[in-house]
Amino acid sequence: MSALTRSRPVVVAAAVGTAVVVNLVVYGLGRAAGGSFTFTRAGVPTAVDAATVAGFSAVPLLLGLVVVALLGRRWPVVARMAVVVAPVLAVVTVGLMTLPVDLDTVSTVTLALCHLTLAPISVLAIRALRGHAG
Repeated sequence: MSALTRSRPVVVAAAVGTAVVVNLVVYGLGRAAGGSFTFTRAGVPTAVDAATVAGFSAVPLLLGLVVVALLGRRWPVVARMAVVVAPVLAVVTVGLMTLPVDLDTVSTVTLALCHLTLAPISVLAIRALRGHAG
């Protein structure tokens, strides 16, 4: 195993970068398919833009993986729990954040897919972190 693949920061950065790129591609496809990505909040039209998609892809994944990277070596149960919790959160947030708002169908499906892409990416990253001593 090379030094690059053993680095916890590299695993975290690669996972976060992958999530952002994948979700921006999904978002772009949703835009191309006619999604408006606009919903109403407090009577005001609100748009989900590429920066929002990137942020909502990067920040939760980054925070979760940093916790696993920092605590997982000392307490392996953290990583074992994270492998279950991360995909559950990805699915639950679809119901909490995407379905309740008045998006068009293309936008709803696209944003739901963006949430769901975090499940396999997070599991693969957590598994990679579990196997690292460095």
